[in-house]
Amino acid sequence: MKKTALYDRHLVLNAKLVSFAGYQMPVQYSGIVNEHRAVRKTAGIFDVSHMGEFFVRGSAAEAFLNQVTINDVTLIKPGQAQYSAMCYEDGGIVDDLLIYRYNNYFMLVVNASNLEKDYTWLSDQLIDGVTIENRSAEISLIALQGPWSRDILRELTADAIDDIPFYHFIEGRIAGKSVTIARTGYTGELGFEIYAENEDIPIVWDNLMEAGAQYDLLPVGLGARDTLRLEMKYCLYGNDIDKNTNPIEAGLGWITKLTKNDFIGKSAIIAHKENLRRRLVCIEMQERAVPRPGYKLYNSAEEIGIITSGTHSPSLNIGIGLAYLKRGFTKSGTEIDVDIRGKLKKAIVVKPPFYKDGTIQN
Repeated sequence: MKKTALYDRHLVLNAKLVSFAGYQMPVQYSGIVNEHRAVRKTAGIFDVSHMGEFFVRGSAAEAFLNQVTINDVTLIKPGQAQYSAMCYEDGGIVDDLLIYRYNNYFMLVVNASNLEKDYTWLSDQLIDGVTIENRSAEISLIALQGPWSRDILRELTADAIDDIPFYHFIEGRIAGKSVTIARTGYTGELGFEIYAENEDIPIVWDNLMEAGAQYDLLPVGLGARDTLRLEMKYCLYGNDIDKNTNPIEAGLGWITKLTKNDFIGKSAIIAHKENLRRRLVCIEMQERAVPRPGYKLYNSAEEIGIITSGTHSPSLNIGIGLAYLKRGFTKSGTEIDVDIRGKLKKAIVVKPPFYKDGTIQN
């Protein structure tokens, strides 16, 4: 099993470690619910160094990325980030990702579980005037998330943290170390993602932990990362999206720019849009129960869908889930039944996100 550059810090913090995407990763420290609520109310710090980083360079880099992703790369300028996805020719999703545009190159941040697959797929699509470099093993990533995250960063850098708009980034310094500081995240709260070389990230982590003590900053594991993203209806690859799902049915039409020039999967996505059979929706339990992935959904005796992600929401104190439902049953307010170990429990379709009080735009 691989270890991140912060592995020793997790041991000192008595983290519960699990195997994830080939890494030993902390799933929790003080408890999932406690960590979740810290991110919602104060601040949390995550080691997400298992994520993959690819650097794309060359005179045709923009054109290449516009061909292999569904969003419009030409819309972002240096210092901006973009959420996007890559699709196969049949419209199935290769992966969802972030694209950061620097002055002379792009950085793609991909899911850890898809790292090798993504790199191989992108390499197979390469055109003249483009190079791609996998620097995942050299770069670490910390996510600092929560209402007090900006105040914590102010303690450690002279950079203009207050001037970084949502989905923008700067190249700066934290505790004297060169970093990329981005206003991005996976929690629905005000937050930053901080990229640095492996040898520098422990110093950055230590300084953030020290500066954050007065703001009740807590280390947060993958368990709370999952409950936080689910409350916001942020998709998780392997659960809510995969090679068998298309962006339209997954609710990612907002990043699918069908008006731009041809891109991989465009024709198939248009066909899916014209014949949409299901859609990813949010459901809330109306009874005391927790929906889990794989649970089937019914309307009377008719099977109408399946849960892809589910949990007990620490913020709302109810069972919540994401589910693919047949057309005709996806409207907000629709009542459905969830088969939980042979017993039907009542649920209702609701508008996303589940948690609506986040500080993400602050």
